[in-house]
Amino acid sequence: MDVPIPKKTYFRIGEVSKILSVDPYVVRYWESEFKSVKPIRTKSDQRLYRRKDVEELLTIKKLLYSDKYTISGAKRQLSKIRGDVIGDDQDRDRGLLLEIKKGLREIRDIVS
Repeated sequence: MDVPIPKKTYFRIGEVSKILSVDPYVVRYWESEFKSVKPIRTKSDQRLYRRKDVEELLTIKKLLYSDKYTISGAKRQLSKIRGDVIGDDQDRDRGLLLEIKKGLREIRDIVS
């Protein structure tokens, strides 16, 4: 998705929705679901999105619309992109911890 982002520092929600070709309520919903999108608020409580927020929203749109992920699937995919520990990695880590715990119990039984 090569959508040109204007060379600006901040974008209002109307501008972001036009760049993404979605309604403003969709942008607000994605903002509430994906914690990586954090617009700043003006004194009049208007949202101002930074360039990195718009880029993140473009990635989210691609995951949801083009790649057909669900919201939770898109969250997992974003975490994988960012290198966070999730899903299968957590299961692997849990198994490793259970093996360590079992080994420690065996050592305790030998010592006692």
